[in-house]
Amino acid sequence: MKTDYFLDKRLLRKAFEHAATSYDQAAVLQREISDRMFARLDYIKYLPDSILDAGSGTGYGTQKLGKRYPNSRLMALDIAWAMLQQAKPFEPWWYRFWPFYSRQTQYVCADIECLPVKDESVGMVWSNLALQWCNDLDRTFREINRVLTTDGLFMFSTFGPDTLKELRHVFETADTFVHVNQFIDMHDIGDLLVHNRFATPVMDMEYITVTYDEVIGIMHDLKSIGAHNVAKGRQRGLTGKTKWQRVVDQYETMRSNGKLPATFEVIYGHAWKLPPKQSVITPEIRKQILMN
Repeated sequence: MKTDYFLDKRLLRKAFEHAATSYDQAAVLQREISDRMFARLDYIKYLPDSILDAGSGTGYGTQKLGKRYPNSRLMALDIAWAMLQQAKPFEPWWYRFWPFYSRQTQYVCADIECLPVKDESVGMVWSNLALQWCNDLDRTFREINRVLTTDGLFMFSTFGPDTLKELRHVFETADTFVHVNQFIDMHDIGDLLVHNRFATPVMDMEYITVTYDEVIGIMHDLKSIGAHNVAKGRQRGLTGKTKWQRVVDQYETMRSNGKLPATFEVIYGHAWKLPPKQSVITPEIRKQILMN
């Protein structure tokens, strides 16, 4: 990844902290993608003892995981504590006093690039639209593999390179700063999974187009979910009126049927953790050992 696209994690955490109270109202797409991930679970027959929701946000996915796997231990992990605070009401306080209910969700504020979780302690890692906020995806997959039990499941969604392509294009005509994150190609993600000892990843992709009346509506939704521009190569300071008007005018050329499009390339995937490598003693090696 180019240095200009490296994300400032301090600013990223701050952005999500500020967006915690407005997130649920604006995160329509995030919930839709989460629902489509759950539909894919219908074809996977697996009952994990414990589940890590990596990048849990305000807990929409955590809540649904709890309902789907009522006997599994749950850990909701997010980089922003305010997001986790919003998630907690999803688990009513009286649950702990219900005689047939023994699970209690654990909430952890941490970065998924450095998981504060024991080795081989999680049966499934679930991650909905969080991987695009990682600077080092290779390290992230290595961490996820580390915490998964052998044959554990990693299920995720993330955004691909064509995400917000319209917004990227119009800003590129206005200046040379980074305004939209760099997203990783589906095939590169698959290669990284294999490199980090995940078995034959299953990947697919779809385009979802969200339409808006005005450009400012796109920017408002991104801000409301905490998706600020925190790349190292971003412009410091506010965008000037002249430049902003140029962006708006360029975007207006893409208006179709009275609406402005915002494209999202959504990548879905799942893979299983391979068992540890085992040394194989061939007849030739055995002969050499006996000779020594």
